[in-house]
Amino acid sequence: MKKTVNIILLIILLTATAFEGIAQKSTLKKLTLADLYKNNVFSTKGINTVRWMKDNKGYSALEFNETAGGRDIVTYDAKIGKREVLVSATSLIPNGKNSPLFVINYAWSADNTKLLIFTNTRKVWRYHTRGDYWVLDLKNGKLSQIGPNMEPARLMFAKFSPDAKKVGFVYKNNIYTQTLETGEIEQLTNDGSNHIINGTFDWVYEEELNCRDGFRWSPDSKRISFWQMDTKGTGTFYLINNIDSIYPKILPLPYPKVGTANSSARIGSITLDNKTITWIDIPGDPRNNYLARMEWANSSDELIIQQLNRQQNTNKVYNADVTTGKAKVVYTEKVETWLDVYDKLYWLDNGKEFTWLSDHTGWLHLNRVSWQNGNIAPITSGDFEVIQLLRIDEKKGWVYYIASPENATQRYLFRSKLDGKGKPEKLSPNNQPGQHSYTISQDCNYAIHTFSNHHTPPRYEVISLPDHKVLRVLEDNKELSNKLKKYNIQEKKFLNIKTDEGLEFDAYMIKPHDFNPEKKYPVIFYIYGEPAGSTVQDRWDYNLWDQLLAQEGYIVISIDNRGTDVPRGREWRKSVYKKIGIIAPHDQAACARKIMEWNFVDSERIGIWGWSGGGSNTLNCMFRYPEIYKTGIAIAFISDQLLYDNIYQERYMNLPENNAEGYREGSPITHAKNLEGNLLLIHGSADDNCHYQSCQMLVNELIKHNKYFTMIDYPMRSHSINERENTTLHLRMTMLNFLKKNLPPVAK
Repeated sequence: MKKTVNIILLIILLTATAFEGIAQKSTLKKLTLADLYKNNVFSTKGINTVRWMKDNKGYSALEFNETAGGRDIVTYDAKIGKREVLVSATSLIPNGKNSPLFVINYAWSADNTKLLIFTNTRKVWRYHTRGDYWVLDLKNGKLSQIGPNMEPARLMFAKFSPDAKKVGFVYKNNIYTQTLETGEIEQLTNDGSNHIINGTFDWVYEEELNCRDGFRWSPDSKRISFWQMDTKGTGTFYLINNIDSIYPKILPLPYPKVGTANSSARIGSITLDNKTITWIDIPGDPRNNYLARMEWANSSDELIIQQLNRQQNTNKVYNADVTTGKAKVVYTEKVETWLDVYDKLYWLDNGKEFTWLSDHTGWLHLNRVSWQNGNIAPITSGDFEVIQLLRIDEKKGWVYYIASPENATQRYLFRSKLDGKGKPEKLSPNNQPGQHSYTISQDCNYAIHTFSNHHTPPRYEVISLPDHKVLRVLEDNKELSNKLKKYNIQEKKFLNIKTDEGLEFDAYMIKPHDFNPEKKYPVIFYIYGEPAGSTVQDRWDYNLWDQLLAQEGYIVISIDNRGTDVPRGREWRKSVYKKIGIIAPHDQAACARKIMEWNFVDSERIGIWGWSGGGSNTLNCMFRYPEIYKTGIAIAFISDQLLYDNIYQERYMNLPENNAEGYREGSPITHAKNLEGNLLLIHGSADDNCHYQSCQMLVNELIKHNKYFTMIDYPMRSHSINERENTTLHLRMTMLNFLKKNLPPVAK
């Protein structure tokens, strides 16, 4: 009898608990598009523009001063957290003005006695690289403008000379200096024009080689070396503004498309005393080779210059003498596929060696290269990859870097001995799976550490190294974490999908909040799939779009196909050479077929969407595998690979004359005639990256084959389609409505 009573009580308890869970679940809020894309309900807090100070004992940061209506620059002692307002916003009020300069960015002089402030900025292509610059002298409190008589918001890339006596900058494609003590301005180049660009770059160098700031002070402050671009002969693409006046305005953009002429690039070195320019003699056609990197070579007499050939499979490293202009090759790397260019180059052993990232062993590793004879020796090795080089502590013999040997979706801090001996040492905590990033002090004793994963918003803290001890939490976003508990946020599950070919792919999946394994659900695949990035990353998702789709009743899945930028070795990444647009949809379709075998997946309701390269791959999946994908949304895509810029497309596909079949087969427009499902095309008419032309050409082809589709263009929106009022909300609303209409989110 007692046993029966206990069983009854247990049943009552379990029933009550179940009802409590149901009640709690029913009270959870629903995500809305307005909260995600208009009201910024789920925005994260961060820390602003941290700079380690010269003594390595503290760092500076921007903090808003509500009383002054501007930003203070404050310093913190790294160890104890003591705060000091080093530069108050009130000290940044120019003569004759009532309010302080609003600091967008700042830089310290080498001795930390002067502060360079960037304000009143303007966007040039993707980034705010134009604006006004001011210098504050901390010794006397003097605030002075750089180029005070020049047009407002037109200066670019201003920076202190190493001796902090001058500031160099670019203005209207010419290079200038201003002496801080006297205010005297000197113009160093005089030929800047619409075609001649000094000290900065054309569109394609910025977009595909990450080159924008195009001049460098010598360590002794006596010279400035710089790039000069000549865009004459480069094809011009015209954007049309139809909405800001009663007559259209034509906006010309020099843009070299696949197989067409590049800008000509050369490097010069200016001697400031007499303003003479010595041009560096780099062999080869300047329109068919890329001067991808240039820095001073640990001295004031030599430059180290990297030259990529047009196919981007050979990188020659030059030692250039700035007094004679002569250059000699000190190291060459050549591969059968393509080479990526890496920025972090450190000098070792008093300039006798420099660091070099290479995947010549099959895995991306750090090496040391002799400046005299080009001999290369490994610093790191093994079946893993150095994802990012962070800092070198030559005094103690360590190199600090990001790697993830066990899980390609995560990122951790490691260090290895500079002599290449011993095993890598993991420093990130084992109890924090996810992604870690670090801003490390010069002496490698401290770092600003950022951590997040798929369910943890970013956490910022000061740590000591190498013990990774937390000294102080700067921001943990607990307010956001607590807010999210009130919503139907579902688990993002990471998994591996093995195809019939025996290949394994990283993926994530989010199920609907009321998931019932006995029912069948529609699936939406989110795809990128190109070598420039990846989607399956165990980090915080800032926009929660996937969660909103899951809330609506969709299973959301994303897969990293071969060729995506993940640390799985050279063969994984570069197997797509000459096969962009071919391998990715093949892998995605192979994974989709396996997923369609799952009992809870409705194989008749498979959708896919992507942006940019993901938009192109969405089209390729829809056109090449219409039996799988029934609904798709392609945003800001390239329909024909010949329409994209030459540096990106030729890097992965080689030149059109060497791979005509690959270009044809990899282009969605080739297969447009196979469309069977529901397709939505979205494009910004002012997209300077993937031109609106690409959308119109595809539309023309679809019409030719009598294929029905839906299309929306966003006038005078760029590649990000986020300019002007209400754009982002409207775009997401359009996407959601299309999906709900054509891929009903109803469990069956």
